[in-house]
Amino acid sequence: MARDCRRQSGAGPGDPGNANFGLSRRRFLAIAAWGVAGVFIPGIAAASRSTIHVARRLSFHNLHTDERLTAVYWQRGSYVPAALEEIDTILRDHRTGEIRTMAPRLIDVIFALTARLGSTTPVQIVSGFRSAATNDQLHAEDPEHVAAHSLHLTGEAVDLCFEDRSLRRVRDAAISLRSGGVGHYPRSGFVHLDIGRVRRW
Repeated sequence: MARDCRRQSGAGPGDPGNANFGLSRRRFLAIAAWGVAGVFIPGIAAASRSTIHVARRLSFHNLHTDERLTAVYWQRGSYVPAALEEIDTILRDHRTGEIRTMAPRLIDVIFALTARLGSTTPVQIVSGFRSAATNDQLHAEDPEHVAAHSLHLTGEAVDLCFEDRSLRRVRDAAISLRSGGVGHYPRSGFVHLDIGRVRRW
């Protein structure tokens, strides 16, 4: 049976409250910078070329706030800015409520991982964006496992799991994509995924 990686949840300081959900200049710049980055992810390049106009849909469940989201973030050959903003919100720093533009390529890697796993359950989010204050706190508490200059700070990393897939299977599928860093944390119940250099631990 696949490991259930659910953990305690509960909305707190991370509630976005009156956050501005309008399309931000930062989001448009991120899309322009990445362009069709998903087409060039090594593990899904061939598939992307043949399905560039197929809609890409992802479902998320934030384990800390218990929020859920299903969004089509890519349609008719381009990113959907409003959907990416919704994803930014559910991947926010749940401790401070701070929202950052997440790298579109990271979202593409999550999509590719979900497809490779054949998972039918939402992507369970343990950690998405981290503010500097949050990362400093976590690094002070556990300097061995929390990097001082983590890619979570720049919206280029996520810690996740899937209720219908074992962590080992998620790890192996992520490694096979060769799209960045993959960290396996069985005691904490998640796999780290980032779009930095290809490496594993």
